[in-house]
Amino acid sequence: MTRVISRHNPRLREVERLIGSSRDRRKSGRCVLEGAHLIDVYRMRFGPPDVLVVVDEQQDDDAIAALIAATPPADVLVVSRALFSEIATLPPDVGALAVVSAPRVAATTKPGALCLLLDGVQDPGNVGSIIRTAAAAGVDQVVLSRTCAFAWSPKALRGGQGAQFLTTLIENVALDEWCGSFRADGGRVVASVVDPHATSVYDADLRGRVAVAIGSEGSGVSDAMLAVADVRVTIPMASGSESLNAGAAAAVLLFEAARQRKRR
Repeated sequence: MTRVISRHNPRLREVERLIGSSRDRRKSGRCVLEGAHLIDVYRMRFGPPDVLVVVDEQQDDDAIAALIAATPPADVLVVSRALFSEIATLPPDVGALAVVSAPRVAATTKPGALCLLLDGVQDPGNVGSIIRTAAAAGVDQVVLSRTCAFAWSPKALRGGQGAQFLTTLIENVALDEWCGSFRADGGRVVASVVDPHATSVYDADLRGRVAVAIGSEGSGVSDAMLAVADVRVTIPMASGSESLNAGAAAAVLLFEAARQRKRR
């Protein structure tokens, strides 16, 4: 392990750049995980992090000690609480952060039976929480449009609570083209809309090979996506309610799909 006393340490400066710059995260394909839980979820699936930064006073914490033991000593940096608080977005009580490589999947990867399409969802927290819901509902792939927030930003990772590593993410995709290939291979595209004349989600058939599209927080599913959708579905709501946010809508749609599949 290396004890670091200055934020000018080259490896610590790299950590700080990745935390502060979405551009650097996208360019390098790496991201920063904050907290032992997130780091451990990554470690169990992909192995030790590239760099592990731990707070000196919390080395004896069981969860953090286990992470230290599983990481090559040369990749462990020990810092003071004060130095940790200067670079991290969370308080030093979380005890650890790590730099890891974000898993990358090609847009040409064969789709699974149940996919989620995020069409311009721009709030990183929403993206993270929706990915968490998708993983819990058994979604095979989450496909993000070119206008979506980065799924590996600190806020999205906090919202996902490790779910980014429990399902397959494909980013920066032209969704209309993806849908064309998906439909040509026997899949159906289901677009979520706010329209009382659309099919109720509870009457729609969400079995088989299905891709469910969720639109942006303000504008909903884009016209380009609506043009390639096989069916438009809506979530029935009590009188006076106009719409649900993207995260809530995704939860209703995906767990209805999961229910139908389990029933089958």
